[in-house]
Amino acid sequence: MKSDKNSYIDRELSWLDFNTRVLELAENHDLPLLERVKFLAIFSSNLDEFFMVRVASLKRRIELGNHDRLISGMTPNELLSEINERVRTLQERIGFLLNKDLKPELIQHGIKRVRWDSLSESEQAPLTEKFINEVFPILTPLASDPAHPFPHISGLSLNLGIIGKNTHTGEEQFVRVKVPSNIPRMVRVSETDFSYILLEDLIAEHLHLLLPGAAFEEIYFFRVTRNQDLDIDEDETEDLLSSLKEELLRRKFGAAVRMEIEEGVSESLLNRLMQELEISPSEVFTLTPPLDLTYLFEMYGLPLPELKDEPFDSMKPGLLNTIDRHDADAFFAAIRDGEILLHHPYQTFTSTVTRFIELAVQDPKVLAIKQTLYRTSGDSPIMQALIEAAKSGKQVLAVIELRARFDEQANVRWAQKLEDAGAHVVYGMLGLKTHAKTSVVVRRDENALNVYSHVGTGNYNPKTAKLYDDLGILSADPVLGQDLLKLFNQLSGVASGMEYARLLVAPVTIRTSLVAKIQRERENHRNGIPAGIRWKVNSLVDNGIINELYAAAKDGVPIEIIVRGACALRMSKVAEFKNVRVISILGRFLEHSRIYSFHNGGAPEFFIGSADIMERNLDRRVEALVRVDFPSHKEELTEILDLSGSSRFRKWEMGEDDAWHYFKQDLEGNALEDFQEHFIERYKE
Repeated sequence: MKSDKNSYIDRELSWLDFNTRVLELAENHDLPLLERVKFLAIFSSNLDEFFMVRVASLKRRIELGNHDRLISGMTPNELLSEINERVRTLQERIGFLLNKDLKPELIQHGIKRVRWDSLSESEQAPLTEKFINEVFPILTPLASDPAHPFPHISGLSLNLGIIGKNTHTGEEQFVRVKVPSNIPRMVRVSETDFSYILLEDLIAEHLHLLLPGAAFEEIYFFRVTRNQDLDIDEDETEDLLSSLKEELLRRKFGAAVRMEIEEGVSESLLNRLMQELEISPSEVFTLTPPLDLTYLFEMYGLPLPELKDEPFDSMKPGLLNTIDRHDADAFFAAIRDGEILLHHPYQTFTSTVTRFIELAVQDPKVLAIKQTLYRTSGDSPIMQALIEAAKSGKQVLAVIELRARFDEQANVRWAQKLEDAGAHVVYGMLGLKTHAKTSVVVRRDENALNVYSHVGTGNYNPKTAKLYDDLGILSADPVLGQDLLKLFNQLSGVASGMEYARLLVAPVTIRTSLVAKIQRERENHRNGIPAGIRWKVNSLVDNGIINELYAAAKDGVPIEIIVRGACALRMSKVAEFKNVRVISILGRFLEHSRIYSFHNGGAPEFFIGSADIMERNLDRRVEALVRVDFPSHKEELTEILDLSGSSRFRKWEMGEDDAWHYFKQDLEGNALEDFQEHFIERYKE
């Protein structure tokens, strides 16, 4: 199919469509009140990251003079203008949602933001005492005048900008007070209800204690978003670990890409901030306070279970449920009896994957453990286990991706601890991020040396495993074991040009294999053989693969895509063929699993793994997809895909106008079921 400049939706605009879907969850009255609050906080946090990385990258492209048209047909300047316009429109929706919709309902449940002057003296007194004892000591006002340079404004910090007179010289003076981010922003007024004053308002009301004798002319809130992307030239560095440490320090001083400021600020003061921060008028967003709605995560934490989803406890898979948690022989025997398909968070990560590693550490029959690590938690039990294994003399190989965005600092610390314990630590392949989710345990059983494997779609992070929908398999298949041993040898730098039996590995074989399988479905359909393509992914933005899907659609191949985030495929390009559906499902868990299914003439093929349909995943990362072979596992994956498209469940679907349409009620106006709640109940049974 011929490509033209209008063949694709721009990736950044499609991501804004995704975040709009998150906002629509916050607007959905069928959800519990505090769940709606949580989704608004997620929307705000997502938008921060979008500006820190995606908008920052676009701005840098413009500054470097690259004005070439993007695959969407837009120039970088046109795209940046469109982004800013859409964000301003979204902010209007947020203002209405927060003040006209959520606020009245929150007040009904005693959750009320109060102003200082609405409080009685008896209510103000303990708050003043709290300010003096717990807030005042950690505040640091920084002045800017002829004797003091303008202070550095750290990224995402909430600030009070104060204009006043210097008590000694009488000259106008700017003072910045940073609102501490390491103490709660919601300051409870009493223990009998949930009324609160925001920390920044408490500070503003006590500036006379912080800046005694100063004359304040204006006080306003503002917040700056900075470029947080890393810039490391691997061809020019001999020590990636040291270079990353230096770059993390420089990150704090990244260029400003957005300023949010309280509406009503004077033009002269606004111009001064824009000049000091080197930011343009188009990058300024005036808002009604409060700024930074991520404080709503604190509100979600209030002890009001009746306003939230029912608590959920992950289940153990049946094969592992009856095994004593310390019985390594029984655990590994269960894996030898047959591959185990895991579906998190409905099935527990801690009692399966974490336990897999921890038992391997404690088991004297285990000789070696090999593990890829992309995102981890600060108190990662898997990392602690690997350190213990290395100290006990086991062979440990840890492939740590130092450049996992926003987790770099944690990964640097863990890399150093692992090296100190005697583990083999490698940082993957030159120029390629290691994003594959794989681990291997080599164990001497009674009759032979066996290789046990785990391949998953999600990170080895027990905290996010409770919040992310992911898939994985635990296996004793020697074919898969040999595949993974080859992959780890490649990652440690001693081999290349590997061939694999059950794995597809980027950047070598995932793209070519997916294209070949799409083309096989086209050929089958042309020959009257049943064909079909069904994928569940996080992102679909690679134009080469999208072109293949366009061609398959034109040939008549049924295609169904379940995509959580960005999707550059245009339904308008294939609508006339009536054989393509593009669906999106969002809910209490982040839909993070990837499934690639091909009809294959009645002998269906399934792959799960770490790779999305993005150029970076297919060409610039080490990714792994594993073929799922067990018939019962194929049936489970088929059910996930079938239910994803079912009319029973709430979902978004891309229309012929390329816009996303939210289906949350049936034709009679009844609320549709929740896809994820269905799986919660299913696994309980």
